[in-house]
Amino acid sequence: MDKVIINSYEEFEKLVGQQIGVSDWLEIPQERINQFADATLDHQWIHVDAERAKVESPYKSTIVHGYLTLSLLPHLWNEIIEVNNLKMMVNYGMDKMKFGQAVLSGQSVRLVAYLHSLVNLRGVAKAEIKFSIEIKDEKKKALEGIATFLYYFN
Repeated sequence: MDKVIINSYEEFEKLVGQQIGVSDWLEIPQERINQFADATLDHQWIHVDAERAKVESPYKSTIVHGYLTLSLLPHLWNEIIEVNNLKMMVNYGMDKMKFGQAVLSGQSVRLVAYLHSLVNLRGVAKAEIKFSIEIKDEKKKALEGIATFLYYFN
């Protein structure tokens, strides 16, 4: 699927209530999980100890940190949309975020995004993106919520 290109607030506004897009699948290998553990100092065995996880984890595998899954949102979002004519974009917040199912090491995820709302705050576009991060070949979603981004158009 081609990226949605947005050049102005008015173009963005036309997408309210619509699905904006679906990202490509992204595999999350154990190496990325280990790097995230190092970066966040969260070395809980269920994420980093593959041998112990095979025996003791109900998943029989290590699992991706929930916050690693969440942290992929900006990357996956940028696969779906390109917003031009900006001074800057700010990650503003998260609402109604829920982790639905653990992502196992080596599984792939993708983002499905809808433009929930768009408000003009004195020239700043406040976009609420209803999102879900799906797991390949799984019915339950890894993560759902509403991400809020502020777009400062030129």
